[in-house]
Amino acid sequence: MIYEGMIAESVMINGNDGELISSYLARPTGPGPFPGIVLIHHLPGWGEFYRETTRKFAHHGYAAISHNLYHRIGEGDPDDVAAKARAEGGVSDDQMVGDTAGAVTFLRAQPYVSAKVGLIGSCSGGRQAFLYACRRDDIDAVVDQWGGRVVQAADDRPEKQPIPPIDLTKNLACPLLGLFGNEDRAPSIEQVDQHEAELVKHGKDYEFYRYDNAGHGFFYYHRPMYRVEQALDGWEKIFAFFSKHLGG
Repeated sequence: MIYEGMIAESVMINGNDGELISSYLARPTGPGPFPGIVLIHHLPGWGEFYRETTRKFAHHGYAAISHNLYHRIGEGDPDDVAAKARAEGGVSDDQMVGDTAGAVTFLRAQPYVSAKVGLIGSCSGGRQAFLYACRRDDIDAVVDQWGGRVVQAADDRPEKQPIPPIDLTKNLACPLLGLFGNEDRAPSIEQVDQHEAELVKHGKDYEFYRYDNAGHGFFYYHRPMYRVEQALDGWEKIFAFFSKHLGG
């Protein structure tokens, strides 16, 4: 039997404006080099699901980090912290970009990380992952899992999220994988159609997969929206996509 091991730990990284934020890091044992993965958590918070997913990527040969966008709101139960975040209108797009850039920079500085780093997010994190890939050019592949509000209505332009990510599509700097449920309302089928049309218009490298009998959050095994067949197929798509663009 070949030895297999993993290192998983909490770390502090420099986020937006150099402010320290909490993060969770997991990687295989050994010198590497391992491709890097940055995970952007969803609006329900920086909870157990994202720690498990970070370790899942490490199990598959990646050095992965999930940074806490809600660090400044305070410590405590992830659900309580997330409720405070929602009450404050979430985090600003500028802060998210700064915090995520800090996670990317942290990974790239580690001696066991290869030259390739990918980004993934679900729900609000899917929107943020796509937005990040349109505003910066320091990642090599991005996955958007059912990101709501990539398309924002004319009356949905809050101060913290003033620019709809779809308006920045022309600046997308890396290949994109999108996974969506056809029963989802955020994004709806029509919004995914708009998103895809804009990608085609600008000649972007992308793959979209849409799942019948699946709605929002169909990967979340701890919730009623979980759809096992669609989620398993989605994971295959994710690992194939990252293997293609990041190696490992």
